[in-house]
Amino acid sequence: MTKAVHTVTLDRVGGQEPPLGPAAGWSRRGQWWLAAVASAFVLAQLVVVRPGMGLGWDESVYVSQVSSHAPASFFSAPRARGISLLVAPVAAWSSSTPLLRVYLALLAGLGLFLALRAWRGLFPVRVLALGGALFASLWVTVFYGPQAMPNYWVAVGALAGVGCFLQAQTQLTRRGPVWGLAASALLMAWMRPTDAVWVTLPLLFTLVVLRRWRHRRLLIALAGGLAAGAAEWVIEAYVRFGGLGQRLSEGSDIQGGLGWHVAIGDQLRSLGGRSLCRPCAGAMPNPAVTAWWFALPVLAAVGLAVAVRGRRTPPTALPLACAVTAAIPYLFLIGYAAPRFLLPTYALLAVPVADALVRLVAAPARAWRPVTVTLVTLVLAGHLAVQYAVLAHTVQRTTAAHRGWERTATALRRVGVRPPCLLTGPSTLPIAFYAGCGSASTSGPNANADAATITQAALRMPVAVLTTGATRPPSYARGWRLIRLEDAVYAYIAPTS
Repeated sequence: MTKAVHTVTLDRVGGQEPPLGPAAGWSRRGQWWLAAVASAFVLAQLVVVRPGMGLGWDESVYVSQVSSHAPASFFSAPRARGISLLVAPVAAWSSSTPLLRVYLALLAGLGLFLALRAWRGLFPVRVLALGGALFASLWVTVFYGPQAMPNYWVAVGALAGVGCFLQAQTQLTRRGPVWGLAASALLMAWMRPTDAVWVTLPLLFTLVVLRRWRHRRLLIALAGGLAAGAAEWVIEAYVRFGGLGQRLSEGSDIQGGLGWHVAIGDQLRSLGGRSLCRPCAGAMPNPAVTAWWFALPVLAAVGLAVAVRGRRTPPTALPLACAVTAAIPYLFLIGYAAPRFLLPTYALLAVPVADALVRLVAAPARAWRPVTVTLVTLVLAGHLAVQYAVLAHTVQRTTAAHRGWERTATALRRVGVRPPCLLTGPSTLPIAFYAGCGSASTSGPNANADAATITQAALRMPVAVLTTGATRPPSYARGWRLIRLEDAVYAYIAPTS
């Protein structure tokens, strides 16, 4: 009886909607709504992003680690191999990008459904469905859902993990939430170990410092999941980089030196559809594009105030705290921006923000409620229109860039640069993957060779140095054959023996 009363206390959210009751009842009312949101998310990925969009720069690095299409690209210190293993069931035997996109879109929809389901009983069904829809309708979520990139998976892992953590407080005899917490922590650390630590700091603080919920098995599950997910990354640090500290140091150097950097303006500029804002210059996007970003903290504060007043603070305060810690490194510790970096923050804010919106609609007197519903609906419709306008523009520009790489790869094959082969020069890495060649760089964050290594390779296979415009080739390639390829790209091709 005590357990039932405790559950009801945490579960009540709206004041007018009763707790969800037994699992069977929740299944009827909840799972279909969440499944509908996840299905719409999958459909949006397939229709708007489209499976035909080629692989991007970072994607080609991750996919090449498990693909038979091209040699593995240089794997720099900050990267983790979780996403490579996630795509392996398709990429290991097929070079079809559309097939890979469909596979990832379906997985992304399943991941969203499971993450929202972890919150069953903590909030009403309508709040969870609205929260899922808010997160899934952001252009950055739809754009990166079907991509071979880790950030979306950290986001759904964070959402599921916090939900399981809260469930474990009200379901003391069930092991499901504990295992769910461990699996979520493993997924996050598997994808990006450092992000996983930032996301889970409030959970660890609650368990270790505050000792508010002193369930030893929760601490074991959380720490064990993080350790298991990060194990490969830590082992590789000692095998390839000379130790964990050295890998972290190299990762910091590649990212421009981690330290105090206020990147809020950079993140705002990236909301206009820039996949990477480095360097981040130029005008800010139209205020209509960034308005939702400023509304998020306001609505989150409203949600927290409502939760405190209703004496059900933990289900709102904990995801908000995790959202803040997840955002700190990308807003204040790194000197550039990419919109995907904040996906975990957006996922964690989604449910509290949805709760605030539901409360704002329900709060006015009955006579004014239709007006409030109409206004909120119009605002959300405008928000959705802006998101999909940015998404359509971003997809168009990105697809054009990827097709340019593909045309360059095709032109290289026409002049005899075919696998096994090696490409070097600026912006070579994704072109090399498209061409089925290895890639080499003598400087920069992807440096993995020197001039001697490249000239030695030219004795065994076709080697080309790619440049653009009037850029001069390196000294060792100045006597090589010069050919103009597609899109103002030039290739200096080594003489064959």
